[in-house]
Amino acid sequence: MASSDSTTTTLNQAHLFAEVILPLPLPKLFTYQVPDEFASEIAVGCRVVVPFGRNQLHTGVVFQLHRQPPEAYEARPIIELLETEPSVNRFQLDFYQWLAGYYLCTLGEVLHAALPAGLKISTTSLVQRNPHFEEEKTVLSLEEQLVMEHLSDDQLVESAKLERITGKQRLSAVLKSLAQKQAILLVDHIREKYTPKYRKYVRLASALAHDQQALEQTMAGLEKKTKQLEVLMHYLQRVPLWEDKEQNEQGVAVAELTRAGCSPSSINTLAKNGVLEIFQKAVSRLSTTPAREAPRPLSDDQKQARQQILACFEQNKPVLLHGITGSGKTEIYIDLIEAMLQNGHQVLYLLPEIALTAQIVARLQKVFAGRMGVYHSHYSANERVEVWRQLQHGKINLVVGVRSSVFLPFTDLGLVIIDEEHEPSYKQFDPAPRYHARDAALMLARMHRAQVLLGSATPALETYYLTTTGKYGLVALEQRFGAAILPKIDIIDLGKAHKKKQMQGNFSRQMLAAIAETLNRGDQVIIFQNRRGYAPLLTCQQCGWVPQCRHCDVSLTYHQYRNELRCHYCGYKITTPAVCQACGSTSLKTVSYGTEQLQEELQLLFPEQKIDRLDYDTTRGRVAYENIIQAFDSGRTGILVGTQMVAKGLDFERVGLVGIVNLDRMLYFPDYRATERAFQLAVQVAGRAGRQQKQGLVLIQTYKPEQPLLKMIVSQDYRAFYQFEINERQTFHYPPFSRIIKLTVRHKDHQISARAASALADILRQKLPTTMVLGPVVPAIARIRDRYLRQLYLKISRQHNLAATKKHLLQSVYATQTQQDFRQVGIIIDVDPV
Repeated sequence: MASSDSTTTTLNQAHLFAEVILPLPLPKLFTYQVPDEFASEIAVGCRVVVPFGRNQLHTGVVFQLHRQPPEAYEARPIIELLETEPSVNRFQLDFYQWLAGYYLCTLGEVLHAALPAGLKISTTSLVQRNPHFEEEKTVLSLEEQLVMEHLSDDQLVESAKLERITGKQRLSAVLKSLAQKQAILLVDHIREKYTPKYRKYVRLASALAHDQQALEQTMAGLEKKTKQLEVLMHYLQRVPLWEDKEQNEQGVAVAELTRAGCSPSSINTLAKNGVLEIFQKAVSRLSTTPAREAPRPLSDDQKQARQQILACFEQNKPVLLHGITGSGKTEIYIDLIEAMLQNGHQVLYLLPEIALTAQIVARLQKVFAGRMGVYHSHYSANERVEVWRQLQHGKINLVVGVRSSVFLPFTDLGLVIIDEEHEPSYKQFDPAPRYHARDAALMLARMHRAQVLLGSATPALETYYLTTTGKYGLVALEQRFGAAILPKIDIIDLGKAHKKKQMQGNFSRQMLAAIAETLNRGDQVIIFQNRRGYAPLLTCQQCGWVPQCRHCDVSLTYHQYRNELRCHYCGYKITTPAVCQACGSTSLKTVSYGTEQLQEELQLLFPEQKIDRLDYDTTRGRVAYENIIQAFDSGRTGILVGTQMVAKGLDFERVGLVGIVNLDRMLYFPDYRATERAFQLAVQVAGRAGRQQKQGLVLIQTYKPEQPLLKMIVSQDYRAFYQFEINERQTFHYPPFSRIIKLTVRHKDHQISARAASALADILRQKLPTTMVLGPVVPAIARIRDRYLRQLYLKISRQHNLAATKKHLLQSVYATQTQQDFRQVGIIIDVDPV
C-alpha cells in the first residue's frame, strides 16, 4: 500500500501545475495542469486559455507554477499557451495583489480591469454535421431539423452565421441538444482579439541585393523604361544597400515611394519581373512623429520650485506641487520627465479624465514624440495593446493616460506625475476594483522605488493634510507664469436680480453685458453649469406629473436635441411625450436648466457667435472632444458652455470671461465633501480666465452671496479654505481623521434588501465597535437598475487596525450572503469612497 502511494506521488510530481487568475469575480485561483508540450516555455505572467465550467473558455494569467496537484478536484489541462514572453510581469502581479487586498475585491476582478480587451481571446463556436449520424434513427424537433438542413459533414459553419441563415436567434440550446444526440460536431475556435496592422512594403529581390553586377545590368536594361528606373533609384536612395545589406530586408513602404512620385503600376511591374519583392509588414498604429522642440526654459520661480521638488525626492517623499491656476506646473513636469528619461527610467503621467488628454498630449508630443504613448478608452483595443507591448519592449518610456494606466507593464518606473490630483474622476466606481488611481499610483511607485509628484491648484484636503504632518513634501507656485495675473472675481446676487427684474432667462443682465463686452473686444467666454441635458425635469402644470425612470427612482432628464427623456443612471429613454400621461393635459413645462438650454439661450442672444457645448453628451466620440477644444482654441468658437469638463486643466489664451451660472447647486448636496468640491470647481473654472497679460473676469451667480465660502473663492485663498474645512472634518471625525468604507446592499425586492442590510449591520456590530457602524439608511436614490439599495458606512478611526477591520467585514459579508434568504443579495464594498 505504501509503495502504491509513493508511485502516485511520483507520477503527480512529474506534472507541472499552474495557479491561474481568471478575469472573473471568483474568491480564489484555480489550478490547471500544464501539458508537457508547454512545460518548457510557460512562465509566470503568461496568458493561457483554460476551460472553466461546462463549456466556457477564458484567458487567464499564470500566477504561480508548482508541482503540487489540487486536493479537492482533478486539475484540467491548459488548452493553449498564448505566448512564451509573459504579458504581465512580477511587479504587476504584486500590484494586482495589493489592489485586491486593499479594495476588498478578487484578483480576477483586478485582472479583468487590468488587461486591455485586445489581450483577451474571443471564441467562436463552429458547427458541422456528424458524418456518422443516422438521422432516421433519431427524433429531431422542427428547430433541430431546420439546423441540420443547413449543415454538411465536410464544412464548418460559425454558429452566428447559422443563426442568420436560419433566421433563428439564440440557437445555443438547439445546438446543445443536437450535440447530445451526436448529430453535430461542435468545435471552439480560439483567436486573439488583437490584430496587427499591416502595410505593403517592397524590397530589392535577394539575388540583386547580393550581386552588384547583376543589379547594374538590371538598371542598364531599364534605361528606356524611365518610370521603372525612377522607382529603383528612389528605393536605392532610401536603402544604403552597399553599406548594410540587412537594411534591404526591412524594405520601404510602397506608400512612401508613391508619395515621392513613383507610379504604382511601375512598382507592380518591377515585382512581376522579379526586380522587387512586395511583402506585408506589421506596423505600429501609434504616432512615430519625431519630437519638434526642446523643453522651454523655466522661469526663476519654476527653477526654484524644481530644486525644492528634487530636494524632497532626495528624502524619498511624495511631493505636492501646489501651484495656482496658470502658474506653469506643466513646464516643470516636462523638465522633470526629460531628466528622468535621460537617466533611462520610465515615467507615468496620470490625468483624471480623457477630456484632459488632448491638450496635454499635444504639448508633450512636441518634446517627447516617439518616446511616449497615450493610454485611455477612446483609443481602440488594438492601439492599447500596442502601447502595452511597446512599453514592455522599451520602445516607449513615457505613458500619458487616465486611471487604467496604472495597470501597464512598467519595469523601471522612475517618476509618477499625478496631475489635478484632487479630481474625483481618479476613483473607479463600477465595476470592481473600486480603486483610487492616485492612491494606487502611490503604491505602484513605492513598489518601483519611484518618485511621486502630485499637482493641483486646489489639492484634496487629505493630500494637503499629509504635507502638514511631514509625510509629503510641499512646494508652492504662487505667481502665474510670465506676465499673467489672477482673474478678478465678482459676485452677482440672483435674489436681487430677480426682484429688480434684471434677469433674462437664466442670466442676469450684468452677466449678459459682460459677455457682450468680452466678445466685442475679440475675447472668448466660458459658461459653467454642472448639469448636462436641457432640463432636469419635465412636469405637468395641471397635475404635477413628472416622468420617472422605469428602472430607477429618479426623474428623467429632458434632452431637446434628441427630443427624448433620458435616465442618467441606467440609460433608459423615451420620446418626449406631447401630453401628460396622468391627466392628458398638454401643459408640459421644463423645470430648471442644463448646459443644452444655456447654449440655446445664448445662441438666441448672440446669433452671430459660434457657441459650442462641452459635456458628456457632446464628447462621446474619440475626436468629438478634440474638435470642440480645437475650435475654441483657434478662436472659431466664441462661447463654450460646459459642465465640470471645462474646469479641468484646460489652457486657452483668449478667455476674458468665465461665468458660473449657479454656484448654489454645488453646495447643497448631502455629502461631507460638498463644500470642498464647490471650492475646487469654482476656483478651477475661474482659473481658465485671463491666462495672458490681460486680467480676466469671473462672475458667479448665487442666491447666497453672504456665505463664507464665497469670500475664500473670491480671494482664491486655499489656505484659509483648508483651515476652515479641516477644523470641520476634525470635529465630525471625517477623513483625513478617519477612514470610511461604504457598503451598498442590492436586491430586486425592497424588503429583502432592507432585511439583508439590517442583518449585515447586526453582524458587523457584533464584531466591531458599535460606533464604527453607521446605518443602514435608504440612499437619496433608493433604486437603480431595478435593484433596491440600502447603505451602511464604517467610519474607522486612524488608531484602529484597518487590516483586522477589513477581515471582520469580509467575514460579516460572507455570513450575510450565505443565509438562505440572502443568497441573491449583492453587497458592494467601496473602500475610501469619494
